[in-house]
Amino acid sequence: MALEIVVIVISYLLGSISFSVLLARLLKGIDIRQYGSGNAGATNTLRVLGTGPAILVLVLDVLKGIVAVWLGVWAAGWGSGVAAACGIAAIIGHNWPLYFHFKGGKGIATTIGVMATLAFFPALYAGIIAILSIVITRYVSLGSLLYVALTPVFLLITGFTYPVLWTSLVIAVFAFWRHRTNIIKIAQRRENKIGSKPKGGKRVV
Repeated sequence: MALEIVVIVISYLLGSISFSVLLARLLKGIDIRQYGSGNAGATNTLRVLGTGPAILVLVLDVLKGIVAVWLGVWAAGWGSGVAAACGIAAIIGHNWPLYFHFKGGKGIATTIGVMATLAFFPALYAGIIAILSIVITRYVSLGSLLYVALTPVFLLITGFTYPVLWTSLVIAVFAFWRHRTNIIKIAQRRENKIGSKPKGGKRVV
């Protein structure tokens, strides 16, 4: 039991490493949360720092989710509630990072890492639809919401274990809560599209 608690805590601490914030400080000496959309994630890194740093942030954030799940697998076995809890803990850490005053990103890249590890094919199917929606609409937020909404659906269709299903549902709640302002902007057609640049270097609201 003690080991299980430890790996969950480690997963949260791992998730709290905000690569977007760190890279922006390293490359430009800025707090990325004060620029672009104000979000500490790959999409805003693309807006503020460019393609290369954005890809690096995306990969590292995905890896956080993968490593967290495997920590849970190591501690309690495959398909366990601990593995699922470690994945959720990493996403919580990304969204509310201990090291950065609990102001982080929206957790989608880390979610991809978590769900692709727990349930590869359902996550893949949802990801394909999400990517298509981003290509068509250029709204990353819409694709992100479709991804977290459809993953539980594909789990139900293809088969699932209850820890994985509940994990996907909890993640969906987190994602919709973190994207609540984006949802309003999408409805009003004011949402920033992928590739949009911050105006005058200031935060886009």
